[in-house]
Amino acid sequence: MKVQAIGLMSGTSLDGLDICFASFEKKNGSWAFRILNTETIPYPSEWEEKLRNSVHLSSENLLELHSEYGFYTGRLVKGFIERNRLDNISLIASHGHTVFHQPQKKFTLQIGDGRAIRIETGLPVIYDFRSQDVLMEGNGAPLVPIGDHLLFSEYGACLNLGGFSNISMQKNGRRIAFDIAPVNIVLNRLAQKSGKSFDENGDLARQGTIDPEILNKLNSLDFYHLPYPKSLGIEWCIQNIFPLLENTETMDAISTFTEHAAQQIAVVLNENAITNILVTGGGAYNTFLIEKIKSKTKSEIIIPEKEIIEYKEALIFAFMGVLRMNNEINILSSATGSTADHCSGIIV
Repeated sequence: MKVQAIGLMSGTSLDGLDICFASFEKKNGSWAFRILNTETIPYPSEWEEKLRNSVHLSSENLLELHSEYGFYTGRLVKGFIERNRLDNISLIASHGHTVFHQPQKKFTLQIGDGRAIRIETGLPVIYDFRSQDVLMEGNGAPLVPIGDHLLFSEYGACLNLGGFSNISMQKNGRRIAFDIAPVNIVLNRLAQKSGKSFDENGDLARQGTIDPEILNKLNSLDFYHLPYPKSLGIEWCIQNIFPLLENTETMDAISTFTEHAAQQIAVVLNENAITNILVTGGGAYNTFLIEKIKSKTKSEIIIPEKEIIEYKEALIFAFMGVLRMNNEINILSSATGSTADHCSGIIV
């Protein structure tokens, strides 16, 4: 059985919409994939601003943005399909763009109405993968471990360095996963103070000096000492991270936070005796961050080809859509903390 699907991912780092068109085939009980076409469409400044400020909108304006972003996403996907002359597409699976994520209060919100994407493209759409898990007492995150488990099982662990860093691994016969620390959601915001959209290669961090007092405060935050499963959201950064860095010179803040992220990631790798780890997400290009992680652990750090680095999450959401269409489990309770493994996503 071969299925072709499109996965859409918009991350908290706001660098754009990741689109991945891939084929999936199940042979002898095991899944294989092939990435066929990919594209990241950067957000114009207008949309970047809308999404960045969405957390502050009134309920009425947020509902309006939910629809507007759905139609906008649908038009982007339609253009992607036309440019690449794609056919035989079984479905589009959309992560949406996270505005709120408060699982302890039983809600999470990813805007981008899947019905609008369906109207624009004329294709079946699956969206809102997280809400059901939150209602089932889970964190609603991380969701990609099902893909790590079924598509990337040859690695001891998978580490994503996106807006937040998260890891998934096999432990005692179960796939566990959790968020480790913020990464690009903080580093990008700090880099923007220097007129850069992000800290390319970690060059800004190299120029700064680590502030040991602030580093100690960052490492002492309660979240890092909580048991997994656990997840982070922008609200946590606004409350806990940004106030600690606001009075620090920008380069020093970037250097200090890069060291903090590397330390927290290394702690997890060392505590779990990870032999080799696949690293993806935009942070895989931050050579300074990768150097720091390597210096603090004996784990073999594997940086894959560009398509996997940049599109692994979009690929896995396409895969989650395929599993949803087949009524197969696509969310693991061992990763999210929900009451049971389940099959999630609204089908349009």
